[in-house]
Amino acid sequence: MAVENVRPTRLELLRTRRRIAVARRGLNLLKLKRTALIAEFFSVSKAALELRGELRRRFLPGYEAIRLAEAIEGPTRLENISMLLPNLPDVTVATKNVMGVRTPRLDAGGFAPVAVASLLDLPTSIGEPIRHFQGIYALVLEIAEKENTLRRLLREIEKTKRRANAIENVLVPRLVATVRYIKFRFDEMERDAFSMLKTVKRKLEAGDAGAVPA
Repeated sequence: MAVENVRPTRLELLRTRRRIAVARRGLNLLKLKRTALIAEFFSVSKAALELRGELRRRFLPGYEAIRLAEAIEGPTRLENISMLLPNLPDVTVATKNVMGVRTPRLDAGGFAPVAVASLLDLPTSIGEPIRHFQGIYALVLEIAEKENTLRRLLREIEKTKRRANAIENVLVPRLVATVRYIKFRFDEMERDAFSMLKTVKRKLEAGDAGAVPA
């Protein structure tokens, strides 16, 4: 609403001042939320970075174990055994609340007991790479969860920043301008009333001076 369309009344002045107070309180809360979200973002980012480092460390011995198993047992036996192993466990996707942001929580529920039991009947050269990559699979799920959380936190940070900027740079200045306009109109009305009173006073004095005494 344009400032010129505001009714210059005391009720409107009080209402606008209350809106300014509410807007500034909301702005403070949004800034606190943004600060907390940024802190959480860096915390999750650090955890994701550490998990990625762990993933890189695990890949090397995992691939070395596969090469060793292939050298000992042969590629054909490795392929036949891989066809007999159970599929990867199903992933359950739930949600959790992180600083007011709903993020996914991934849970594979662990590998089936038959997969663990089958490792007992396998040579160590084959069982070792299987154990390596079971751990890598769980680690990949954890990294995926963290990185999805980071993306959602970043979107919420940007949204909170836009809302805070809109209040700070648009809404509050507009309301402050409305208060100034109403006060300016009050001053104008007071000056007009004062001028009118002076005019009436002069006319009354002139009328008294021109009156003929009885």
